[in-house]
Parts: sequence; C-alpha cells; structure tokens
Amino acid sequence: MLRREFIVLASATLASLSMGLTGCGKQNVAASYPVLPTDVCTKSPTFCEMCFWKCSGWVHSKNGKPWKVTGNEQDQHCLGRLCTRGSGGLGAYEDNDRLKTPMIRITNSDGSQGFREASWDEALNYIAEKLATVKGEYGAESLALFSHGYGATHWKTFTKAFGSQNITAPSYAQCRGPRTEAFKATFGQGVGSPECTDMENSQCIVLIGSHIGENLHNTQVQELGTALKNGCELIVVDPRQSVAATKAEHWLPIKPSTDIALLLSWIHVLLEENIFNQDFVTEHCTGLEELKKECASYTPEWAYPITSIQPDVIRKTARTMAKNAPATLVHPGRHVTWYGDDTQRSRCIAILNALLGSWGSKGGLYLPQKAKVPKYPLPAFSKPKWTWKDLENNKYQLASAAVASQVRDVTADPSLDPEHPIKAWFVYGSNLMMSLPEQKKTIQAIQNLDLLVAVDIMPAEICGWADVILPECTYLERYDDIRVSPGRKRQIAVRAPAFEPRFDSKPSSWIVKQLAQKCGLDAWFPWANQEEYLSKRLEPLGISLKELEAAGVMEVGQQQPLYFADGAPPTFKTASGKVELVSSLFSHAGFDAVPRYTRHPEPPQGYARLLMGRSPMHTFSRTTNNPHLCQLKDENELWMHPDLAMLWGVTHGQRIALENQDGEQSRYRIPVKVTQRIRPDCVYMVHGFGHSEKKMTRAFGKGIAENELMTTIHIDPIMGGTGRRGNFVVPSALTRTEAAHQQEVGHA
Repeated sequence: MLRREFIVLASATLASLSMGLTGCGKQNVAASYPVLPTDVCTKSPTFCEMCFWKCSGWVHSKNGKPWKVTGNEQDQHCLGRLCTRGSGGLGAYEDNDRLKTPMIRITNSDGSQGFREASWDEALNYIAEKLATVKGEYGAESLALFSHGYGATHWKTFTKAFGSQNITAPSYAQCRGPRTEAFKATFGQGVGSPECTDMENSQCIVLIGSHIGENLHNTQVQELGTALKNGCELIVVDPRQSVAATKAEHWLPIKPSTDIALLLSWIHVLLEENIFNQDFVTEHCTGLEELKKECASYTPEWAYPITSIQPDVIRKTARTMAKNAPATLVHPGRHVTWYGDDTQRSRCIAILNALLGSWGSKGGLYLPQKAKVPKYPLPAFSKPKWTWKDLENNKYQLASAAVASQVRDVTADPSLDPEHPIKAWFVYGSNLMMSLPEQKKTIQAIQNLDLLVAVDIMPAEICGWADVILPECTYLERYDDIRVSPGRKRQIAVRAPAFEPRFDSKPSSWIVKQLAQKCGLDAWFPWANQEEYLSKRLEPLGISLKELEAAGVMEVGQQQPLYFADGAPPTFKTASGKVELVSSLFSHAGFDAVPRYTRHPEPPQGYARLLMGRSPMHTFSRTTNNPHLCQLKDENELWMHPDLAMLWGVTHGQRIALENQDGEQSRYRIPVKVTQRIRPDCVYMVHGFGHSEKKMTRAFGKGIAENELMTTIHIDPIMGGTGRRGNFVVPSALTRTEAAHQQEVGHA
C-alpha cells in the first residue's frame, strides 16, 4: 500500500464548503458595461500573477463589485496593455473551484485515505510539529522548497531561517536554465527576466523555436509587432509554422533535434565570408581564431542533409543577419530544455549575437537597468551543513540554481546520495505532477517524504498527494513584495489587495508569519503585517507605500545608457573580461569550449516526435480552469501533417489517445488537427491540459497532459536541464472503454 494515495479532492470531506461564499462573493466580470454617472468606480494597483512577466495594472471595481483589470500606462512591462491572460485575471478570483480551507490527510476506518477540513491554527501546528521531528532526525537541511510565483518571497525566508537553502524552482531546469548558463559563459551575464531584447529597434529578428505571439510575453509581442511594422526582416526556425512563422520572410521548417547543426553552419558562413561585425569582435571578443578552426567544416552543405534546410537558404539567412547587424537579434528563447545539449545550443545563439555585435547594441540586446531597493533588515541565516550544490557530489557544477528534478530524484532514491537526505517538501504554486518530467519518480519521491505541504490557489494534482493543503488567496486579494525587475528603466511596482480574501484563504505573508511563530523563527518576521514590511523597504528611497499605491509604478534611481554607443561601459564578467567565443569556463569544467553537433535518436518506424509549446490563452497548467480563459480554449489539440494522419489512419477532429515509445499511454484523448503547417515527422500540442483532478471542473479530462508521455529524458550534463523532446508517440486505444471515458470526463 502506498504511504500516500492520490486523493481526488472532490471526494474529500468538503460538505461544509457548500454553505456559500465569504468576502466579496462570486461576481461576473462586466468589462463591457458602460459607466453611468451614478456608478461608484474605484481602482487598486496590482501586478499580474497570471504569468511571470508581472505586468503592472489596475483592478477596477464598480459599485463595490469586481469589474475589470487594465494595464498601467507607465509600466515598461505592459506599456498600458494587458494580454489575454492578464485581462482574464478576475477569473482566478471568481473561480468557485478554488481551495477554500486548510485540509489535513487522514486515514479512514476502512484504511482508505482522505482529507478533512482543519482550522489554520491546527494545520500550522501540525506542520510545525512535523518539521521539528524531521529537523531532529535528519537536520534542517532535509527541508526543500519548490516554488513558482512572486508570493514565494516569505517562504524562501522561512526555509533559510529554518536552516535550509534547498530552494528550487522548476522553471530553471525545466525551462530557462540552459540559456542562463550559456549567456553567462559567453557575456558574463544572462539575459534576465523579462529578457533584455531590443526588438522594437531590430532590423532583423531570428526566432528559433520561440513562439512569440502564442507565448504571450507582453512587451515582446508588442515590440515584435512594432518591428514588423517598421520593416524588420523576420527569420523563424521551427518544425511547425507558428503564428510568428506566418509573419516571417523566411520560415525554416527544420528537422527536429538538429538546431545546433544549423546554428554552427550560420556561424561558419559569417566567419568564412568575413561578414561578422569585425569592430565588435576585435574590441570585445576573445577566441576568434579557435572558433574559426572549430567551425571550418560546418558548411551549409554539411548541414543540409542533417537539418533539411537548403544550403542557399542557410547562406541567404546568414547574410540577412549580417546585413542588418548590429541591429540583428538572435532571440535567446525561453522554454529551451529540448534535447539534453541545450546549453550548447544556447551557446551557439550567444556566439551568433557576439559575432553580429548585437550585445549592447540598439536593436540587439540592450543593457538592462534594475532599481535598487534595500532589503528588510533581518538577522543573518545560520550556515547550513550542506546545500543543493552538494547533492550527488556537485553533479551539475555549472548550475547556478538548484535543479528541481535532481532534488526530486534524490528524494525518490536516497541511495543516490545517502549523506544528504530530503524528507520534507514545501510546494508553493507549482504543480509538480505537470511541471516535472517522469511522473512515476515524483510519486516515488512523495512516498519517501515525512511531510508534504502544498500551498496553492487551485486544487492542482500535487495537492492530492499532500499531507497538508494550505489555500492561498489570489494576487487580487493580497499584498506581495515589491516588484523589482530588469528593464529599460529602473522601475518598481506594488501589488495591493483589491478585495477581501474569499472563503478561508490567506496571503502567504500571513501564513508564513504564523508558521514562523510556531517554529520559533519570529526574529526573521518582525513586522506586524505586510504593509509595515513594504513601508520599511521603501523608507530609504523616500517613498511611502501610499504614494506607490497611488502610482502603481515608480522610477527609482538614475537612468543609465542602454547601449555601448551611448556611453555604457563595455564590461564582461567572464574570466577573460571579454566576450568569450571559446568558453574558458566550459573548458575548465570538462565541456566543449565550442559547441559541437551530436546526432539524436530518430523516431521508430510509425512513430512521430512529440513537441510541445504554449497557448496565448493559458499559462502552463495554472489557468486552464479559469472560468473566462477556458471559454477561449478548453483543451489542447494534436497538430499533425496530412501524410502522418494518413499513415496513422486518423482524420481531422477525431479524438485519439497516444502511447509513447516506452508503452506509456495518455489518460485522456485529444482532438486531431490535420494541417500542412507542420512537418510529417513530428506532432505538436500545447502544455497545461489533461488535468486528472475532478475538483477542477472545467479542466478535468480535457485534452492530454504531455508530461504523461515524457518518460525518456535527456539530461543536460552542464546544468541539469531536462530535455523532453526525445519522446515519440503513436495512436493508442485507451485502457478503458470509450463509453466509460466519456462518462468520466463528460465528452459528448
């Protein structure tokens, strides 16, 4: 019997929750309603939590009822306009499927497991007692925090105060990590978040598997539109004709897994034809001659049979980049964990930007600004006996952040590192069942825990495995820390509660402070409330919380030049002090100083490579139950070429299940989209669907969770990134009857 069974929250003891709503109650968005002279309208400042872009905006109420969310015109993140998801933010507040009260796992008289409601005091006492036991038996370092979202600030402080620095975010090893380490090795710093891409001034933009327009990173979508309007030449490399590809002058439908070959051949053309930015390279770069030697054989003719991109197209696009340099941007991408050699692929992109002179140049990558806001003065944290860096003898020595999947793996199999046990997890705002690959390993890890606490707004699948569930209120109902993000300006922004928390949900600032008191960690949470905490941080700047709330966004500090040409000092925090075309950091660590192409496994006969991406209506799996956004897209679909559809014997609109190369089957079915806009050797779906938690009434059983099918993972040896695009699928019959499936998920 499993130590922890997955509990469907809809079947837990929740009877008293049907008694009604607290706070403002459920309201309908009335964004189209006219404002009458007698209406009383108010607004509160916020910054959006619907994705990581954190656009500043205003939450509007009319006659005391929620009305709409709009962008702050002074904000550099949104330029006064919110995206689809940001505009649908009220749906997060209004969703009646939200978690409503703390819950504790119980074992029933028949041996089955369930949840019972608990008061906050009881739930936090339970956690504090379990933490004390774990700390006494294994040490404070055995606590790990998985987090995603801005509300995690105080959870990180609590974890460090408790004595652990094992804090990880799946977004590092499952998304952005390879580009971080690649650009740091090349330029001495990463590209930030939001990225320092100067697209509004670009004359040539190259997108490599970056689905701007579908992945709604607000500023970038607006700037790409501006660039195209101004005549920018767009080159898109993608096996699928994405929205961006439909706007491109050059769409290169590359064979999946061969991107490094194309990138190396572009580098070859720039060097062979002597059309790189010689002034920039001579003044700021090191390693040119070695790079030339390493790339001498990577001709377009060499790349053609690998990538299926014609040599003349490779040369023409390389010349287009050179012609427009330095106002050429080879976009670094965002979700870049693909094939296990992803840091080296990102290194190729960084090298291309260096050869084009794009770094620190108008239309390339600007030099980001960031406001300096003093931290709240707190006691020093005790030095832990070990940290995530020590796991498996520092296995990923160039990783600059904890690798979430490695923390999971060590928890699942303690024999991997018996000296560093992990026995308790806090999971904040991250549905690990969908964000981490290899679900069976995640379930095994959960069985080895002495404590699992899930802090969330929605009943995500991870909650069904928790010992304690803590319901957080939405970003519209709470204060969070000050937004300090890089950009063209040194801006700060504030989030204030527009409404009282619904049900018995609470902000994390309150939850953590109460838990800290029960754990004897009061010294690290000395403020009376979040307002006092924020005011203390703003005090040295001469800004009051009231002033910041009135503006929503304020500029702090002196503006610095964005480009080298305007007087910015060309500093590079590499070992050489130069842009490293040949990486000394990688070489010293035993990795290739210049990237090399390695052939990847091909799909078995009859199979297609499974690719995934994002939807403009949704952020990962976090928003697919949103009552407004699910009306725009309530399930994903499987893109496939007509030739593949004929081979598989399926038709457009048919609902099919999938099976991967390891025999794993999807739990649910997905509708087929037959289109010429994708290569015949791959299929594509967006991430975030196929929820198995029935309490998420709008998202349950809709589409496929591609994570179920990603069982072959190619690990990036440089930083631990989990490459998931090495999985192949074929149609499969469901393990249950079609009638039973329809009855379960409610499909007609």
